[in-house]
Amino acid sequence: MTRIIIISAILLASVSALASAANEAEKQEDSQAWQAVFDVNKADLADTGRNEYFILEPGYRLYYAHDKENLTITVLNETKIVDGVKTRVVEERETKNGQLTEISRNYYAIDIKTKAVYYFGEDVDTYKDGKVTGHEGVWLAGANNKFGLMMPGKPKAGDKFYQEIAPDVAMDRSEILSITGEMTTPAGTYKNCLHVKDGSKLESGTSDKWYAPGIGLIKDASLVLVKVEIPAK
Repeated sequence: MTRIIIISAILLASVSALASAANEAEKQEDSQAWQAVFDVNKADLADTGRNEYFILEPGYRLYYAHDKENLTITVLNETKIVDGVKTRVVEERETKNGQLTEISRNYYAIDIKTKAVYYFGEDVDTYKDGKVTGHEGVWLAGANNKFGLMMPGKPKAGDKFYQEIAPDVAMDRSEILSITGEMTTPAGTYKNCLHVKDGSKLESGTSDKWYAPGIGLIKDASLVLVKVEIPAK
């Protein structure tokens, strides 16, 4: 009996060691494949600015549509301090069949030197019949959560990076597939588009997005850009 117990203990220890090694290997592989640490001086981060593919200027608004779904993205004249950084609030308002389904307030900052845009979290309200029903996906940088990279200053094909770093809540990540694509939407035809594939470490499946120089997001999965509003100078 004693020998059986000892052998069982050895087997359990071996299995535990193998599982630990596998987990460590997975973490190492993930960190090598997807950039999750960003060399940023927070003093260089601003709440207003322009990346070639991402615009943080109050009043800038983009409209998207597909079938009975609509999305409006607005750079608000509001800021929020997140993780010690003054960020710009960007609102995303989603409707379906004319009914409000979700409003998210996203927090971004842009590096004035590199033009990289960083993502500091979001507040989310989901709706049904005009009433708030939940707040799925809420996260803010700070403590155990870290800000992610929304758009590199000089993107290139093959770049892979985390946009959200909130373990167990939001771990979205993006891979740049091309920076030479062409895309036609109801708002126009755009060349030299940035094509990315977005996914999450926490969920299966991916979605494709396209960004146009000087405009920003022009296609998000099936949603396509139908109108651009540029604030008056």
